[in-house]
This record gives sequence, C-alpha cells and structure tokens, in this order.
Amino acid sequence: MNNLQAPLDSPFGPASTAQEVIKGIDLSGKVAIVTGGYSGIGLETSKALAEAGATVIVPARNVDKAQQALHGLPRVQVTPLDLIDPTSIQAFVERVLAEHPAIHLLINNAGYIGLTLQHDARGYEAQFATNHLGHFQLTAQLWPALVRGQARVVTVSSCGHAASAIDFDDLHFDHKDYDPMAAYGQSKTANALFSVWLDRLGKPVGIRSFALHPGGIVESGFTRDMPVEASIASGYRDADGKPIIDPENNKKTLEQGAATTVWCATSPLLNGLGGVYCEDCNIARAVPEDATELLGVRPWASREDLAERLWQISEKLTGVSI
Repeated sequence: MNNLQAPLDSPFGPASTAQEVIKGIDLSGKVAIVTGGYSGIGLETSKALAEAGATVIVPARNVDKAQQALHGLPRVQVTPLDLIDPTSIQAFVERVLAEHPAIHLLINNAGYIGLTLQHDARGYEAQFATNHLGHFQLTAQLWPALVRGQARVVTVSSCGHAASAIDFDDLHFDHKDYDPMAAYGQSKTANALFSVWLDRLGKPVGIRSFALHPGGIVESGFTRDMPVEASIASGYRDADGKPIIDPENNKKTLEQGAATTVWCATSPLLNGLGGVYCEDCNIARAVPEDATELLGVRPWASREDLAERLWQISEKLTGVSI
C-alpha cells in the first residue's frame, strides 16, 4: 500500500463544485494548459481557472468547436493538438513555448474510450497511446517550462483503473483478445502511475504531480456514450433515462466532476505534497486489490516500482525523455 494515501482535513467533498473550491484563489499571471478543456469536465476546469485570473491554453483537435465552447471566457487561447500524433504534440509544444516560457499548471484531462481495437500510426493501442503516451510526451517536452513555472501537473485518471493493472507483456493487445474496459482500465492505471513517478522526478526541481478520479459524470465521457439501457443498469440513469445526480455515491454533475481537478491544481492544502491519487476533493484511501467499491486507489496504480517501470517503457515507446 502507498502510505502517502491518507485523506486530509479538506473542507470540500463529493458535492463541491469547481467554483467553490477555487473561490478566493488568485491565478493572475499564471499560465495553465488544459487538454480536452473545451468539453465536459475539461470545459468546467477551463472556466474555473480562467475566471480565477489564469491564462488558459486549450489544445484542441477541433479548433472551431473549441473556440465556440470557450467563447466569452477571458484569457483563453485555443491551439491545435492531437494527442495520438507525436508530430502534432511536438508542434504544439513549440508554439506554446515560443509565447509562454513558464507553465504553472498542466491539466492532463483529455481522454479517449475505444470500444473496438484501434491503433495509432506506430501500432500502439489507441487508448494507451492517447490517454497515457500522448500526455507523457506532452509533459516531457514541456518540462523546461514546467520547471520555470514550479508547476503542478494534474492528470485525470479514473476509478476505471480498478478494471486492469498494466499488462507489461502485452500493452497493445497483440496476443490477447481486445477487451475495451481492460484497455481503458490499463490506460487509467497508467495515468496514476505516471503521476507517481513524475512527482518523484519533479520534486527536486519544484514540480509536483497529482492524479485523480473525478467521479462518475453522466453528461461526460464513458457514461455519456453508454447505450441508455446500459446506463440505467449501471445506476447512472433512472428508469426513464434521466440522469441520477448523487455525489455521495459517485454520480456527479459536470461542475462537481471538475472540482477535484481544480482542487488538485490550486489547493494550498497540497503544498509540499505530491505523487498521490485524489478523489472527492481529497487524497483517496489506498484499498486492497480485491476491493469492490468504486472509490480508492488499488496497489497496482500507486506502487513506485511499477511507476518507474512504466516510465522507462514510455520513454522507449515515445523516444522522449525529460
């Protein structure tokens, strides 16, 4: 178990919103990057950071859609980026660093869920390539600016990590049948382990890292894309198909779902801390492998030896290091 996984005396909880947790915090002069920052909980995160005074850079595959969603927010810049394309990531980094030598907040929020087996141009399984390797390359290539900004790096994982540890022997489903939930779970475990080792490397130079579970969000991500029947069976919608909002039981609005991301990015309670997995605006509990609840972090998503192994493999797969 990771003994750092001890909840704090946080004034916030499952029902808190992004606007509530950032109230009174001034981000004037700070520069933030929010991947996927133009839809779902990413959009709510961008709103909260911008309204607190930050300059917010939103990478986007669909620039027009992003500009429409973010219209009217102050100090928001939309810049092209496709996380599954290494060349696109490199171009994004070059554009950003030419204008912003220091980055103070990096929110690795964007995510992809694939119900059929897809690969990127390198032959890597698409969920792992997008959710983990894309953010790994982005973070590594932004490293000098993150150091200058003494940044917090916040990576959105999920309770979905409970579905699968990382299969280091078959990361890309080359030898086993494709299971979309196992692939998603593996990518979310990778998000959490990435954050553990990033904090280990970043702490000496002033960078701290956090991973988190935002909660089950009916209006966003996997639950939104479920067939209605499956969503009803999973407890996210009632018998009439209407969303069920029950934050104490992991069912949140978009505003509530963005709260833990914003809390990790800005809370003074986390000063001097890092390398932990959070949920409900607090550090999550460590739970055993066989835990059946949706909350908490499993050992395979918090062990330092696994985090170091993943980091080394990620360097080889991307050809990028800090």
